[in-house]
Amino acid sequence: MKPFRQHTGLVAPLDRANVDTDQIIPKQFLKRIERTGFGEFLFYDWRYTADGVPKPFFVLNEPRYQGASILIADKNFGCGSSREHAPWALGEYGFRVIIAPSFADIFANNCFKNGMLPITLSNGQVRTMMRHAQEEIGYKLTVDLERLTIEDTKGLSIPFAIGEFQRYCLLEGLDDIGLTLRHEDAIKTYEATHASRWCAAR
Repeated sequence: MKPFRQHTGLVAPLDRANVDTDQIIPKQFLKRIERTGFGEFLFYDWRYTADGVPKPFFVLNEPRYQGASILIADKNFGCGSSREHAPWALGEYGFRVIIAPSFADIFANNCFKNGMLPITLSNGQVRTMMRHAQEEIGYKLTVDLERLTIEDTKGLSIPFAIGEFQRYCLLEGLDDIGLTLRHEDAIKTYEATHASRWCAAR
């Protein structure tokens, strides 16, 4: 997993509340057995017509938001079923940060485990950044995980908080497997000792 320390990116405003995981990645695309290939189906029902034609007025189809890597949304983002495919799709599309007034707990936890940073801010702070992204072409934010701040080029500076364990894992680029492998020597020692004891007992 790629370490996350500081990220500057174009902001895309998704002005919708209660965005559930079936809207993030619709169920018909969950038949894939790989963890890749979901980005093209992100928000599929909102991005495309039934004939697969892009809807021009959906935010991610607007030329000004192409290449966005920071998503700002309304409350309760990622609600619904606990599918891990949702952060896979968001991450593969190119998002590294999601900012909202609130998240579904399982979704937020899945984001952390997949190298993405979900940030919870007040409704007023989210609305301010949402408005900037809607009104200003090329609006960017810098998210600094080491300093725990969000800044733009116009003087905006907002502190944020996340759990220390989640922060540590993102800074070091550690998923569950990476955390386990940090104890690889101890695991090998235990396995060797356990095997010899088991053989002796026989």
